Amino acid sequence: MQQTSDHTDIRDAVAKLCAGFPGEYWRKLDREMAYPTEFVAALTQSGFLSALIPEEYGGAGLSLSAATVIMEEIQRQGCNGAACHAQMYIMGTLLRHGSPEQKQSYLPKIASGELRLQAFGVTEPTSGTDTTSLRTTARREGDHYVVNGQKIWTSRAAQSDLMLLLARTTPREEVAKRTEGLSVFVLDMREALKAGLTIAPIRTMMNHATTEVFFDNVRVPAENLIGEEGKGFRYILSGMNAERILIAAECVGDAKWFIEKASGYGRERQVFGRPIGQNQGVQFPIARAYANMRAAELMVREAVRLYEAGENCGAEANMAKMLAADASFEAANACIQTHGGFGFAEEYDIERKFRETRLYQVAPISTNLILSYLAEHVLGMPRSY
Repeated sequence: MQQTSDHTDIRDAVAKLCAGFPGEYWRKLDREMAYPTEFVAALTQSGFLSALIPEEYGGAGLSLSAATVIMEEIQRQGCNGAACHAQMYIMGTLLRHGSPEQKQSYLPKIASGELRLQAFGVTEPTSGTDTTSLRTTARREGDHYVVNGQKIWTSRAAQSDLMLLLARTTPREEVAKRTEGLSVFVLDMREALKAGLTIAPIRTMMNHATTEVFFDNVRVPAENLIGEEGKGFRYILSGMNAERILIAAECVGDAKWFIEKASGYGRERQVFGRPIGQNQGVQFPIARAYANMRAAELMVREAVRLYEAGENCGAEANMAKMLAADASFEAANACIQTHGGFGFAEEYDIERKFRETRLYQVAPISTNLILSYLAEHVLGMPRSY
């Protein structure tokens, strides 16, 4: 897989792959609330899901900018990258903080598809995005840690072989800062499911394969600890900017899909003897959605530029995610309005994509928390939470 400055070759290859998974494929899965196994397998076999894994471990060794193109194009073609995007962004914790033995043990098998790392065990029912308040514990016993607790919104847990798990190894009352005493583990879910791990699916308004996960004395080998014990929170945070940027790229792709769908329908649909797209009441919402999509796209590029230069891109990554999520939802609304009643018909795929893109106002971080971050860390205002 070659990498050029504009990644046109990668974009074209992703589009070609996605052409084999048209709307009827996704509609069938949606009705059955089923996981797109064939689609994810095709992405894996083509090397797209191992884009960020170094070549020495069997990956493509591409840049984050190339990864954003992959995720954007998946969405632009009407597919759903949420089925597998976590493997892109949670990989960074293992790459940056894993031991040489851990990398050699897991990364080649993840790159080949032999192992699936899709589950990210962080969020809990009582803590939400207040990660430092999580209650899942990992207690050291000899050469193992014993894990007890619960995670929620652990998407793709039922389709994963491995989970990146964040748990408290030192009680909160025994640490100086709330961010201390949390540790990250690579959990082999195949073994855990045999002894103490339970997965319960959560049905939602979109086909997102999300679950809640229960740990009842699940034993994890001490060698599966990533980095130092108690430093897990900072390890997780170090990957958040890449996560924000990749999700933002997906939202840009969604926005492009909606805008292309709406503008095309506006040109073709005839009412009262003229194309509906000739009316400014139809034109303007689509044109505004396009302008906002382009602004979000440029912020994504700026965040990528800073990330790849090794500079602090926290503000830009968060703004990219917020602006792109807003742009995709605005474009979704314009698309439904342009299509009228047909926008709600399953066969047009608009209502499915509408539900899917609405998620990103809330996850993986809500718009309100991004605004709080900008107010505090960029504008110097008092912390609001």
